[in-house]
Amino acid sequence: MQESAVSNPAQVIRPPNTLRMKVGGAFGGIDAGAIAKAEEALKAMSAQFGQWLQDEIVKLDKAQSDIRTEGYNAKTAEALYFRAHDLKGLGSTYQYPLVTRLAGSLCKMMDDPVKRMGAPVLLLDAHIDAIKAVVRDQIQTDDHPTGKVLAEALEARVAEHLG
Repeated sequence: MQESAVSNPAQVIRPPNTLRMKVGGAFGGIDAGAIAKAEEALKAMSAQFGQWLQDEIVKLDKAQSDIRTEGYNAKTAEALYFRAHDLKGLGSTYQYPLVTRLAGSLCKMMDDPVKRMGAPVLLLDAHIDAIKAVVRDQIQTDDHPTGKVLAEALEARVAEHLG
């Protein structure tokens, strides 16, 4: 049997790598000037971090108060979850990585809206009170012995609850 010549109409097309240009040019460098400007802006805003964190604590306190007065229901649980989620994202930005860790533990317990309703209110309160205490006492990281013990104890209770 004779093999016939088969033409292959496929072509390999390599599109240009525009992402590389968008993030720093052909050599992969990132604009050091832009980074310096961003760091300077963040440094200028850092004086306000304490007040912004206090504003978040006031919102967290309100969520806790609403649970105490209205009960733990879908509405109050969702409000608490959003407060915890905000603190999880903002804690480190506001120079309180321990707040991020504690709020992350609270979020872990509340991430699933169905399981959220089974969260023990005492454990919710323990997280809220811990977050308020570390901010009040300016315990920013889990390098602090009290911060470490708080975080580990709350995370263990959440693991027991979810397990």
